[in-house]
Amino acid sequence: MERKRFCVTFFLRKARTNKTGLAPILARITTNGISKEVYIQCSAPADKWNQSKECATGRDKLCQQVNAYLNEYRARVLGIRQELIAKGYEGNCIEIKNQLQNPESLSKMFLSEFGKYCEKRQSEVGVRITQLTANKYHRLYRYLKEYMADRYKKDDILLTAVDYAYLDGLNTFIQTAHNCKTNGAVNLLCCLKNFMLYAIRNEWIEKNPFRNYKLKPEHNKDKDHLTKGELETLIRKEMPNERLSRIRDVFAFCCLTGLAFTDADHLRPEHISADASGTLWIHKPREKTAIMSRIPLLPYTISLLRKYETDKTCQERGRMLPIPSNTKMNVYLKEIAVICNIDKTLTTHCARHTFACLAVEYGMPIDVLAKILGHTNTNMTRHYAKFSEQLIGREMQKIGEVFAAAN
Repeated sequence: MERKRFCVTFFLRKARTNKTGLAPILARITTNGISKEVYIQCSAPADKWNQSKECATGRDKLCQQVNAYLNEYRARVLGIRQELIAKGYEGNCIEIKNQLQNPESLSKMFLSEFGKYCEKRQSEVGVRITQLTANKYHRLYRYLKEYMADRYKKDDILLTAVDYAYLDGLNTFIQTAHNCKTNGAVNLLCCLKNFMLYAIRNEWIEKNPFRNYKLKPEHNKDKDHLTKGELETLIRKEMPNERLSRIRDVFAFCCLTGLAFTDADHLRPEHISADASGTLWIHKPREKTAIMSRIPLLPYTISLLRKYETDKTCQERGRMLPIPSNTKMNVYLKEIAVICNIDKTLTTHCARHTFACLAVEYGMPIDVLAKILGHTNTNMTRHYAKFSEQLIGREMQKIGEVFAAAN
């Protein structure tokens, strides 16, 4: 059966009948199969209400007043819908309800509301999100203003005007005007998707423009990681200068702790503590997610921390390791790879993958590895930990031994 495109019905909320026998009346506004209910500030005697006729059946003055009010209210709803359509709106139930309750609601502008949402997200830093996440919203806000000026020649548009075409154009703009890769653009559009869901929950819009717009991130190729032999070569190799020696030490520290670059950069003395047996641990919340990482330190990593205890640069920054910018470190790591004859692209993130892969290869349970890496979901840990051919061969050999014993 085809849905009615538009109708207004009235019904009693009998559960809220008061001591005098009056129950509040609600209007149900339906457009395209979607309904919204509105209290109309009118009550009728519960025992004199005819739901099939949607009116009070008594002949007393109160029932006549109620029925007259219902007729006026229905006419008011029809008038609002016609006015909305004339102004270019859809005239859906959400817009009608908003206009009934707040005549200013339809003047909500997209960029204005998104800017407020960015400030809301900023206020949640340290409680629900990190500063890095909040920065993504502000970055998207900047891109949206540029896109609006370039594509629409306007400072802002109505929130209800954001549609599939707007999103598709924005995606293209982010990737071309700002040389952003597919996954980077998807990451930013996810922020906009969160805002649209927020707008729907506030009943500012009826339809989610992302409903038919699929965000498809590209699956990255497997990240490089070092083998045990390559890591040992890197650690033992004598560097030609102090600059590369310091970078090598930082990279090795990350390979043996699993710390991400930004976490190693923010490592401070208060993050180091000893347990009852004297073992030194790193207890540090991750900069990205604020989830606590718990990492017991190996003798070599302890020696690296002691090596830089009196380093002037570390003391000035209040840090424990001499870490430059991420860009500089990745450039220097390429030099180190050449010196060590390692035919792989070394990056700061390669160190974290190296730790995860070596840990799995030598028998560390995935749940324990997740605690060290600061993951709450072991599926993310499995993304980091790749099984080497040596491990696969070793496990296959065990299967072979079982079958050999059976025969």
